[in-house]
Amino acid sequence: MSFEPFNAFRYAHTHRNEVAWLSQNTNHLVPPEVVRGALEEAIRERVYEGYPLASGDPELLELARTDLGLDGMTPFLTGGGTESLYMLARALLAPGDEVIATDPSYLIIHRFVELSGARTVNLDIYAPPYRLTADRVRDAITPKTRMILLIDPLNPLGSGYPREEVRAIAEIAHDHRLLLLNDVTYRDFSEGHALAGEFAPEETVTVWSVSKNCGLAGLRLGGLLARPKLLAEITRYNTNDLGVNVLAQVAARAALRTKAKWIGEVVRQTRENDRRVRAIAAAVPGATVPVPPSRANMTVIDIAGTGVPPEPLQEELLRRHGVFVRAGNYLSPKHGVRFVRVSFSNPPGDIDRFARAFPESVRALAVRTPAAR
Repeated sequence: MSFEPFNAFRYAHTHRNEVAWLSQNTNHLVPPEVVRGALEEAIRERVYEGYPLASGDPELLELARTDLGLDGMTPFLTGGGTESLYMLARALLAPGDEVIATDPSYLIIHRFVELSGARTVNLDIYAPPYRLTADRVRDAITPKTRMILLIDPLNPLGSGYPREEVRAIAEIAHDHRLLLLNDVTYRDFSEGHALAGEFAPEETVTVWSVSKNCGLAGLRLGGLLARPKLLAEITRYNTNDLGVNVLAQVAARAALRTKAKWIGEVVRQTRENDRRVRAIAAAVPGATVPVPPSRANMTVIDIAGTGVPPEPLQEELLRRHGVFVRAGNYLSPKHGVRFVRVSFSNPPGDIDRFARAFPESVRALAVRTPAAR
């Protein structure tokens, strides 16, 4: 008899309406009316029957540029921020190049770097201040260094960069003629966030998305901003020559038009949920939150002190309680065995379910796990 490992995502999608989705940093707090009317009108008009304007909806492009506030940068639309990351890695990196990155990190970017024949130099940041510093970046530069990866706020830890640290890292990129990839997917959750493109405009590629801030992850729309010359080099690898999903553009335009009216409440509830998740973790012996508070909409709960491994905990929470968190092996080669990631741009009821399920699941697994005894 063959044994098929538990597929958490297949299970969660099959039971989607029964699951509190705390696993993918998705945003479930944006009022549905923000995009519903615009999508309904687009469907009535059957705009999906034709191709979109290949260069992107002009208003959406301007809204994206204005939202980021980077004058002199050219915006470009892609199928989610992930496609931007793939394009720029393939366009700007070559075999033998090195990219200064971190562990933990959003490892999909690392995979794209490797597909280009380059490699990441992963600086261990699983200790205070749980992010890069200018001194560590400077010390890691070698003749092979081509790019610095600055994810701010950082997935999965939720740590963010002070303005002066962003400036210092950007100045290093400028002085050493290095590219600077500034992934700012979670910037709306970070008070006082600074963009590297402000300090090193010629070297910086800013990657953005409407998946998390606008709650549109399933529609897959994001993009990048860069100086025209650098952008032209990247977009040689564009595969969407007939344009990005037209309904996604309609939804993103509606969300960005109105964002100022609702983003404050989304962030407020996210911060309150973060406070509650930290309190829930603190009440479980052996569980800790390394980065309090988060500057994103997710955090890491280190469960090494409980003796319970992350993957069984992920399965227990999902199967027994309908609460979906993410095991850390997805996000850290070295430290993923220590933690689960929990996201919390969710209705308070989802956090209530986590409050009941997390301590109960840890206790149940501790009884069955020899290392936890």
